[in-house]
Amino acid sequence: MATVTRFGTAVLRQKNGLFRPQLLRTATISTSKKNKDTATLSDTLVEKEEKAEPVVNSKNWVSWGYSIESQVEDNTNMHLAFFFSVTLCLVTGGYVLAYWPDLRLRDWAQREAYVELRRREAEGLPLIDCNLVSLDKIELPDDEELGDTTIII
Repeated sequence: MATVTRFGTAVLRQKNGLFRPQLLRTATISTSKKNKDTATLSDTLVEKEEKAEPVVNSKNWVSWGYSIESQVEDNTNMHLAFFFSVTLCLVTGGYVLAYWPDLRLRDWAQREAYVELRRREAEGLPLIDCNLVSLDKIELPDDEELGDTTIII
């Protein structure tokens, strides 16, 4: 620790001589002849097409069901199908459903119930009233209007 302190004070005494560049660097310009400006062409301008060797499937290869002829194509299609089905459909679909607005108004109904409970408590009414609608406002049909209609309760 003492060495670091001594080194720090020595740097301060030299007025930051440690961080001052000792040499002045200059950019040099080359005046030599440029030999790399020329390009050579090969003798053949048209490349010969190489025949594609058939892909050899492994002996015990079991197809995923996307291609029964090529193992590479079968694996590629399987990976693409699983990527699109799992990543895009399930993950993205789950994200969309999680942040979808409340279309059935379930959150609104719960908030409205809490507001109604607070109102009933403030007015001194029972929290749940068996006569939600007063009996004077209900009009029931007479027995003559009902006739032989069965009433299931």
